[in-house]
Amino acid sequence: MREPTTAATTAPSPPVTPIAPVQVSLWTSFGALMRWSLASIGAMLPLIVVIQAMLAAGIVIGFGFLIPDITSESALFLSSGAPTILLLTIGLVIVPQGISRARASGALDYQRALPISRPLLLLVDLVVWTLIALPGVAIGLLVAWLRYDLTFSFDWPLLVLASVLVTTMATALGYAIAVTFPAMLAQLLSQVLVFFVLLFSPITFPAGQLPGWFQALHGVLPIQAAADLMRAGIASDAFPAEGRDLLVLALWTALGLLVTYLALARRK
Repeated sequence: MREPTTAATTAPSPPVTPIAPVQVSLWTSFGALMRWSLASIGAMLPLIVVIQAMLAAGIVIGFGFLIPDITSESALFLSSGAPTILLLTIGLVIVPQGISRARASGALDYQRALPISRPLLLLVDLVVWTLIALPGVAIGLLVAWLRYDLTFSFDWPLLVLASVLVTTMATALGYAIAVTFPAMLAQLLSQVLVFFVLLFSPITFPAGQLPGWFQALHGVLPIQAAADLMRAGIASDAFPAEGRDLLVLALWTALGLLVTYLALARRK
């Protein structure tokens, strides 16, 4: 006669304690991304700073050769526009190219997958490229002072505000171009923008030298507003600040930040 089998009893498993996610502070994330961004530039960082300084000095000296018998007023207009060209070139040209390379290598997608705030990615690039641009701005004004014996009348609060707005606007628009369009198209657009800024924008020459329809176009674009506001901060005695320039620049800055945020927050 077969003996009845008894069901094996198993001891209950201990309750599983969920692992709390690691909370990383904003400053820790910012510092880590700053180190990452600077490391990605690497040994090219000093070279980029030198090139930006040479670009600023070249604009002040080289464009002066195009103006025969340049006067102090023309030299002041040219020299006070050079910092704007430098900031716009960094934001509208260098930033899109860097972001396009990051997209192609997958680095941008990896950063977007990290548990950090998406606007922090833009903020890090903004801080990095602002720090890179500052030596060039200072050297450009120094070269203008030495070359043309100019006297600047700085309005420091306005100059700081204008510099922050121009850098933020240019970087945000450049970032928006890079994260919205395909990589090749973004790099092509950045090349077109650099020629538009250098040759067809009233930064180093008065807007009155442009055709009427071109003046109207620049009335709604942020380039002339950026140049006029920076110029008023550098030479406040000669160029007054206008509220319209501040409004146009602020609207374009907000638009660039909005497009960039929506593109970064979009899930793939």
